[in-house]
Amino acid sequence: MITTMTSTGGTAFVFTGGGSLGAIQVGMLRTLLSHGVRPDFVVGSSVGAINASYFAAAPNLDGVAALERIWSGLRRSDVFPLTLVSALSLIRHPGNLVDPVGLRRLIESNLPYPRLEDAAVPLHIMATNQQGQPVRLSSGPAVEAILASTAIPGVFPPVEIGGEALGKLRAAFEGGKLAASRGCSLNA
Repeated sequence: MITTMTSTGGTAFVFTGGGSLGAIQVGMLRTLLSHGVRPDFVVGSSVGAINASYFAAAPNLDGVAALERIWSGLRRSDVFPLTLVSALSLIRHPGNLVDPVGLRRLIESNLPYPRLEDAAVPLHIMATNQQGQPVRLSSGPAVEAILASTAIPGVFPPVEIGGEALGKLRAAFEGGKLAASRGCSLNA
């Protein structure tokens, strides 16, 4: 889901998690932009971190069309290559079921900037530390931030950023809180 929030300071697009719901966000983006709604900043968590990051690179209808092409060509095995071999990898990596190499490849091959602060609009990625506290990532390596936000416990390993292991435990709820803390009011 994408929630639009506005304040006297601007408009935020908040991209939540939810796996395949990420594909639906593309249609919502097209509609928002077609009606002249533009964000001053974007926030994403989990699959929403992927969409927010791609959208922040080109926050226009051409960028949305490119994001739609990514989703149209995406297969489950691109991100979750669950096979007998991957199940046996639990012996080598008992903390996670899936090696994030496929997800990393997807992000790296489509994201046109290396650092979060290089996005065309301000971008904030939400992750969670091992104590369950939200962590906002607004600068630093983009791929690592996205991987941290998508690190489903037990499925993908946590990602170390700034000496702290980050994952996705509560990140989906924190994007809205961030926008609200910046004085935005909800316009769902």
